[in-house]
Amino acid sequence: MSKSLLQPKRMILGIAALLLIIYLVACSCLFFLQSRYLFFPSPEVTETPKTYGLKYEEINLPVAEKTSEAGSLNGWWIPAVKPDAPVILYFHGNGVNIGANAEQAHRLRELGFSVFLFDYRGYGKSTGPFPSEQRLYEDAERAWSYVTKTRQVAPKKLLIYGHSLGGAIAIETASHHPEVGGLIVESSFTSILEMTRRVRWAPFFPMDLLLTQRFDSFSKVPGLKIPVLFIHGQADRTIPYQMSETNFSVAPQPKRLLLIPNGDHDNDAIMGGDLYLNGFKSFTDKVLKDS
Repeated sequence: MSKSLLQPKRMILGIAALLLIIYLVACSCLFFLQSRYLFFPSPEVTETPKTYGLKYEEINLPVAEKTSEAGSLNGWWIPAVKPDAPVILYFHGNGVNIGANAEQAHRLRELGFSVFLFDYRGYGKSTGPFPSEQRLYEDAERAWSYVTKTRQVAPKKLLIYGHSLGGAIAIETASHHPEVGGLIVESSFTSILEMTRRVRWAPFFPMDLLLTQRFDSFSKVPGLKIPVLFIHGQADRTIPYQMSETNFSVAPQPKRLLLIPNGDHDNDAIMGGDLYLNGFKSFTDKVLKDS
């Protein structure tokens, strides 16, 4: 074969090899640096309960050395007017910290609850390594221990609430604590795998093989042994409300689904008004009465 014929063939093979290398590097980045693409911890706490005229106690919880890495969790204990009031353990979403959730915590207190909300390691004023799925689950268990042991809140008087990514953490935590009074999941997803399928470039990669941070709520919901309320805005541009419908469809009874017309990802309570508040209160009143 002449050199003139070999050169184009070698060029094609060279380009193919280069593209393969680029593809493998991209796959490696997706696998090993996945948490950097998924988590967006926000360090600046812009509001506190004091912004809303609330008394609160700032809490710092050391994370035990037996977990993946040490650190401490910074949070707020916001007591209700009544000392024996039920308690909400609050898991916030990604890209924010407890400061962005102070208004919702105030709203929950107005409904008669004491609230404990905290930042995962790497978020807000909490210390420790960069977040991962496993670390967030560990942090949730540390918060559970604080509320049930240090604060001595009876699990049946405790409700777990999670928003967005926090909803997946709430589902994981509730799956290990069937003794809890109930679960509220707002604006959350079925799994990270399903979320990646909404990204244009995802079909070009074997995401099911590459994903290490899975947050697979859909597989956990059928095993829940507690009452659960799913809330979602029908105008959510971040996570489609159909994902809450899907989670609801596989959840065992007792369960409720509250859809908020015109509700976006972070404003269901504002857009829903009485629909949101009455739906929330109706659910919590019933589960606390039945517990």
